[in-house]
Amino acid sequence: MFTLLFIAFLLSDIALRLWLASRQIRHVQQHRETVPAEFADRIRLHSHQRAADYTVAKMQIAMVERVTEAAVLVGFTLLGGLQFLDLQLGYLIDNEMLRQLALIGAVLALLGIVGLPFSIWKKFKLEARFGFNRLTPKLFVLDSLKTLALSLLFGIPLVASVLWIMANTGANWVWWAWGIWVAFNLLILWLFPTVIAPLFNKFTPLDNPEMAQRIQALAQRCGFSLNGLFVMDGSRRSAHGNAYFTGFGKARRIVFFDTLLTRLNVNEIEAVLAHELGHFKRKHIIKRMAISFSLALAFTLILGWLSSQVWFYVQLGVVPQLGRPNDALALILFFLVIPVFTFWFTPLASWFSRRDEFQADDYAAQQCSPDALISALVKLYDDNAATLTPDPVHSAFYDSHPSAVLRIQNLKHG
Repeated sequence: MFTLLFIAFLLSDIALRLWLASRQIRHVQQHRETVPAEFADRIRLHSHQRAADYTVAKMQIAMVERVTEAAVLVGFTLLGGLQFLDLQLGYLIDNEMLRQLALIGAVLALLGIVGLPFSIWKKFKLEARFGFNRLTPKLFVLDSLKTLALSLLFGIPLVASVLWIMANTGANWVWWAWGIWVAFNLLILWLFPTVIAPLFNKFTPLDNPEMAQRIQALAQRCGFSLNGLFVMDGSRRSAHGNAYFTGFGKARRIVFFDTLLTRLNVNEIEAVLAHELGHFKRKHIIKRMAISFSLALAFTLILGWLSSQVWFYVQLGVVPQLGRPNDALALILFFLVIPVFTFWFTPLASWFSRRDEFQADDYAAQQCSPDALISALVKLYDDNAATLTPDPVHSAFYDSHPSAVLRIQNLKHG
């Protein structure tokens, strides 16, 4: 019964994704020849058409990627791929912890190999075609090796801890595993700005006294303590621009992509940061972390129940080994299959995210000039080739940010 349910959800997942992508492609192409009236005096037709072509190209590769991912998922489960790996590693490795770690590692490696061509195509074909990619093959390889090293450094102790907990703490293992997961995420958030991020990018203090003074004054008005303003060499990898907050408590810092600073003026940058501070003032980040950790607990409890059900393994093409722990199998199956069922909650998460973005925009309009934020948004949409005419249904389902037209209307009439 669960096999049929899984197949039904997977086929529905693929059909809905392809239908939504087709709607997006059709809608964007239909509006390719005319810049929306709200942007007619700010964005040229050539830029609008470039954004349309970029959006369509991304949708097309996403469709192929999703079908490929679904095929790999079926290969691992119903076609016996995971069962084969588990048996082969059982013959080769006697130590149970090493065997289970090797099984998880093998699955992740295979998924990485499948995803690698798509990653290469996006970076060196798609992004390069539209003038965004500045990543060299050498830097791509170095980034990949660093990511792999960090994944092993942090991932092996995390997974080994969870497997040990599952094997040695009885029915209460779910609570211990959840606690480990929460602690791990907090550790990564703490290490990211000062340890992890500098491994990939160079960060230098902002060398613009006027801008620094304006930002410090804005942060003080908003009750936001800062430990520094930094510029990141994002242009080494991409022409896309961005800015973000990172760190905890008094260690919080603001990071600008160097590409952003070359495009926006001081008023526009202040407005963009006021928007980000709006997320802080409305406690969106804390709320999202609380929701994330709560959902993690719910999923861990579900995993705890499923891991003890023989049908969960058998109905997904795997026969648990007798006399040997199957905890790694349970983890792999759960994380492979759960996205098929949780995909249907995407519109709800997207709606909450768009609501938060409107609230952050409203806060920014109170702290700075709404016109400055509108001007910054238009430049960012233009520079990043974000479509101004998304399909309403696709947007409602996926988009974490409101469409450009809705955001600007809200700022003008808010």
